[in-house]
Amino acid sequence: MPAIRAALEAAFAPDRLEVRDDSHRHAGHVGAQDGRGHFHVEIVSAAFAGITPIQRHRAVYAALGPLMTTDIHALQIRALAPTEPE
Repeated sequence: MPAIRAALEAAFAPDRLEVRDDSHRHAGHVGAQDGRGHFHVEIVSAAFAGITPIQRHRAVYAALGPLMTTDIHALQIRALAPTEPE
């Protein structure tokens, strides 16, 4: 989804960013009936250096802002600093 990619690029200037729409895997799921999607994000950014995994997730949620209530039903996040092994 372009809006997710744009929001994360603006917030984190990532070295690597992958956004995958997994909504098709959840067809018929009660949470998917409102049209919001299921997404997987892998992001590598210096912004994540020195912070805990929960802080990284909170930062991603904050960067996505209103998309979390309008476009995203479920979000799987893998957020790493550049010095961490992928």
